[in-house]
Amino acid sequence: MAFRIEVVPVEQPLRRRMLREEIRERILARILDGTYEPGCRVVESQVAHEFGTSQAPVREALRDLEGMRFIETQPHVGARVRTVSTEELGQIYPVRAALEEVAGREAAVRITDEKLGQLEEELAAMRRAAENHDVHEQLIHDARFHEIIVESSANLILLEVWHSLRVEARTLISVIKADSDLRMIAEMHRPVLAALRFRDPGLAGKEMRAHIEFFGSFVGERPA
Repeated sequence: MAFRIEVVPVEQPLRRRMLREEIRERILARILDGTYEPGCRVVESQVAHEFGTSQAPVREALRDLEGMRFIETQPHVGARVRTVSTEELGQIYPVRAALEEVAGREAAVRITDEKLGQLEEELAAMRRAAENHDVHEQLIHDARFHEIIVESSANLILLEVWHSLRVEARTLISVIKADSDLRMIAEMHRPVLAALRFRDPGLAGKEMRAHIEFFGSFVGERPA
């Protein structure tokens, strides 16, 4: 007896998911570069028209951003960009410190020479961005530096949770609010890299925690 297996096409749901993610990232970029200022309305129909799509993926993207606490939705008003306070930003750093301490310990015994080379490249890129006073470029390399370490921990759950914090976006807001010294931020990564070169789990974990806690306290000193 022959059986027929019917293949259900997945192209449309996949395309819709990718569109939702693209719209979400574009809106987030506009929030971060100030195009959408705090309190600004983000109108579903306007964004949908701009992207040439229905409102469904836009609505889903805004829902994602609301979950990430960059957007707030009010009845009869719609979606608006949230004002992110210094106090709220400060709450992420104890969480990051705990996660990255674990990542540093695990990465120290697993990191490869190739990954160490990538970390050196990211640090060099941070220094160049600092010289050029390019905040966005520096924070891209800052986030990638930390991501490489979390990846090197070989803990997929840790990496997933770390990604959910949207480290790049929140660090960028922190730096802008704190009016931080970009050169200082770049150089703060040197002890972390040195500890990983030594492949010392205790030292790497300690340096990772100290790095995050210091920056968190620095941000917390600034007015909201």
